[in-house]
Amino acid sequence: MFDTDAPLAPMQRSQGAAHVVMGARGLVDLAQRGSAKAMLPRMNAGLPEIVFLNTSGGLASGDRLRFAVDLRAGARVLATTQTAERAYRATAAPAGAEVALSVGPGAWLDWLPQETILYDGARLERDTIVDLATDAGCLLLEMVVLGRLAMGERPSRLHLRDRRIVRRAGRTVHHDALALDDDALARMTGAAMTGGAPAMATLAMIAPHAPDLLAAARDALTEPGVSAAASAPPGRLVIRMLAADGWPLRRQINRLLRVLRPDPLPRIWQV
Repeated sequence: MFDTDAPLAPMQRSQGAAHVVMGARGLVDLAQRGSAKAMLPRMNAGLPEIVFLNTSGGLASGDRLRFAVDLRAGARVLATTQTAERAYRATAAPAGAEVALSVGPGAWLDWLPQETILYDGARLERDTIVDLATDAGCLLLEMVVLGRLAMGERPSRLHLRDRRIVRRAGRTVHHDALALDDDALARMTGAAMTGGAPAMATLAMIAPHAPDLLAAARDALTEPGVSAAASAPPGRLVIRMLAADGWPLRRQINRLLRVLRPDPLPRIWQV
């Protein structure tokens, strides 16, 4: 018979880190451990690609995941993820994720991960930190989907702390944060929140020429079922989008990316 008084065995937690260093002529260094992997598919057109993968299949309570990219002078690279990241119901401490991106002199990085899907009861804390050289630039995407929409799931319990910080030569030039909890979920239908839209995205370009693309970005905000707005503070272009489902949101993002960048979309993406 089972001993019901025996202490529960600690649950196994996922730990992973992947770090890619790229120069103007290609790969310089690659380090990976645990559940984090990085792949560099052979490209015939467009920017060299880095594809990150979490082999654990998602993030649960207490998991830790880190992706890092270091671009040397003159490098131009696109980094993405192999599939949507999933944050599962957590019974204890939040899962922790870190994205560390360093973009050297004259370099450019497109950070275009696929969406993060938050299951009911998920607990996730994530920081995306970008360090730009004085003349470097970047394009950053963040997509969040609340629940498994195809299954009709709408979370009622959630803990999300998601920060994106961009520093140029050590000075913060962009700080975007999203925090959601149980109380916030109960108010999601309000106009000050998302109007009930469970899929959301922010696309930000940090570069001196970014505000020049404001008109073209606004002209591209035409996907049915997506509410969007674009603004252009000095040295930035910021576009925010809301949708009832992830597919129209992705189609809208694809349309924007074709306008904002000359290179093909990530090959791993489903369009």
